[in-house]
Amino acid sequence: MNNNLFKRILTSLLLLILLSVSLFINKFLWLILLIFVSVISLHEFNNLLKKIFKRKKKLIYTLNFFSSLYFVIFIYIGYNIYSYPPGGIVFIILICIFSDSGGYFIGKLVGGRKLTKISPNKTVAGSIGSFLFSLFPLIIYFLIFHYTKNLDFYPSNILQIIFLSLFLSLVCQSGDLFISYFKRRAKVKDTGSILPGHGGLLDRIDGAIFVLPAAFIMDKLFF
Repeated sequence: MNNNLFKRILTSLLLLILLSVSLFINKFLWLILLIFVSVISLHEFNNLLKKIFKRKKKLIYTLNFFSSLYFVIFIYIGYNIYSYPPGGIVFIILICIFSDSGGYFIGKLVGGRKLTKISPNKTVAGSIGSFLFSLFPLIIYFLIFHYTKNLDFYPSNILQIIFLSLFLSLVCQSGDLFISYFKRRAKVKDTGSILPGHGGLLDRIDGAIFVLPAAFIMDKLFF
């Protein structure tokens, strides 16, 4: 197995364990985790802005204000999502992990046509792999449901779950490209170096910071 891929999978599993523990133990711990993630991500994003715009301090302050506002909303939504069934939250997180890892694995394995100039390493095959791998948590969900017969989850309709999985994969990939755009402008590979195999924390959760709000909005509008 590719060493970098192994690190990505290991880091993903460790983050999933940390998130799951905070979900099942205490709501306050979940809030602390959301705040920690937001502060580190804001710091890394601010570093990107400084490298891109350098002496344009007013523009940096403006972008920092709006990004800070977004993360306040992210924390609020993330905190409210805690009221969802734990299985549903883990399912959403798994979609992010499988979508990201699937895109990386298939992209490296197949290669082929580039997806966009924003991120030259991303390919069309990798994007398709992200969509396909985002359906794996659905298989896990039904296996657990088959044996337990008692797994709280939303939505309950199979077609809704498939649509939600694919839509959140799209959001996850879009979030990845959004951060990749700023990294490309800043001429850096990673947003930081806090996580092995991923670089910065923002490199790992660039999709999740958009997926959680998207899942929350989808739930309010359609489910």
